[in-house]
Amino acid sequence: MTTAELSVDRRPGAVEVTFDRPERHNAFTQAMYAALHELCDELASDPSVKVLVLRGAGGRAFAAGNEISDFLSQDAVAYEDWIRALLGKLFALPQVTIAAVDGVCVGGGLAVATHCDLRIATPHSRFGYPIARTLGNALAAPLVYRCAAVFGEPVTREMLLAARLVSADRAYSVGALTSVVESLDEELAALVDAVLALSSVTLRATKSQLLARAADLEAAPDDDDALLHSVYTGPDFTEGVRAFLAKEKPAFR
Repeated sequence: MTTAELSVDRRPGAVEVTFDRPERHNAFTQAMYAALHELCDELASDPSVKVLVLRGAGGRAFAAGNEISDFLSQDAVAYEDWIRALLGKLFALPQVTIAAVDGVCVGGGLAVATHCDLRIATPHSRFGYPIARTLGNALAAPLVYRCAAVFGEPVTREMLLAARLVSADRAYSVGALTSVVESLDEELAALVDAVLALSSVTLRATKSQLLARAADLEAAPDDDDALLHSVYTGPDFTEGVRAFLAKEKPAFR
């Protein structure tokens, strides 16, 4: 489960995953998602683990979206479906999940962070979905709803409809972050130790209740798959991918 791009460290009661592509701002590759799928499958039935921590290497990013070249080798909608399946597994884990953010947390990185139970961040961290000015794609409805559940609808609208990034202080002010701290390691250690001392019965029961509530409120509308297919096969996404790989500004119609 440990790859050159993702490492998994274990100690009694806790697992820590580090996204390790700092030269690419820890953008997720297909191999990284596959490793996370495998880890989530394992943890789903492992009562000895109480906490899962996700973080990025390098001090510049939690994760800056997905590796765009991966979309070119397969059907983009099917790939997004596979990623969403992982997010569902992460959200449904019985463990308390913590996203420790140090730097940019956008796109796929924000999707992962919003599917964690708790988020802590350093002051220079930023959050958003700037896809309207980068790739010209769209999020599946459940990802939009999950972001709104964490950040609130007004901030989610600003992220997506104005393509703006949100500061850590603002994210904390709307309740999306548990804390904003200079020393991420110290805060993370204290938070993990606190969770390890809690009742597993209470934690698992509460997570089950919250999962049921989210399933009711965040279900995709019936036409969401067709909408996403039209976006991913349309001209804006084609232009967005071309411009991104060419390191140019996209010229959307």
